[in-house]
Amino acid sequence: MRLFLPLLSLLALAAPAAAQRADRATPGWVRVRLETGAGPIVLALDRRHAPVTTDNFLRYVDDGRFDGVSFYRSARNKQAPKFGFVQSGIRTDARRFLDMIPHESTKKTGIRHLDMTISMARKGPPGSANGNFFITVGPTPYMDWSPRDPGYAAFGRVVAGQAVVRRILAAPTGQQMNGTLLLKPVRVDRAIRLDGKAAPTGRPRPWLLEHRRDG
Repeated sequence: MRLFLPLLSLLALAAPAAAQRADRATPGWVRVRLETGAGPIVLALDRRHAPVTTDNFLRYVDDGRFDGVSFYRSARNKQAPKFGFVQSGIRTDARRFLDMIPHESTKKTGIRHLDMTISMARKGPPGSANGNFFITVGPTPYMDWSPRDPGYAAFGRVVAGQAVVRRILAAPTGQQMNGTLLLKPVRVDRAIRLDGKAAPTGRPRPWLLEHRRDG
């Protein structure tokens, strides 16, 4: 994943209009609250335009697969350190893994990578995303689809807790992952669906069994 964008390009783009609310449901959107060690973050996921990516994220939420993970990465723009993205999810924990999902590009969904956009992370080609995600701080148009780049799958935005995201972005990082790995990861205690009925997959959750044995 490319990390940086020139400062002028960042400042040239504006954040989306605040059409969603953290305190009430919006038709076509599903809210999720991340309870983190740095404070709560409320997401509004665009199920209408990115149904595959949104439903994948909700499966992880409803199964509790994000409970106990962390924000582990902060990629700051070298020219403008207040901009960049933070990353969270299951990392390489195969015990929490579900399935890889088809790529919903920004060309297909119309959801651009603007300030406080949530999008799917991946290491491989399009269609290899699963349980890792990132949140942008400032617009990152290089993550959108282009004729030369499939981009990443944006599927919602932060509607509360923006200051929490910025605090995570500003946290100290070390040398690993090109200097973007957080020295003190920020724990996600729980991820809670706020709209609609939870629909757990019923698939095994071995990390919980191992935790009980260790206790």
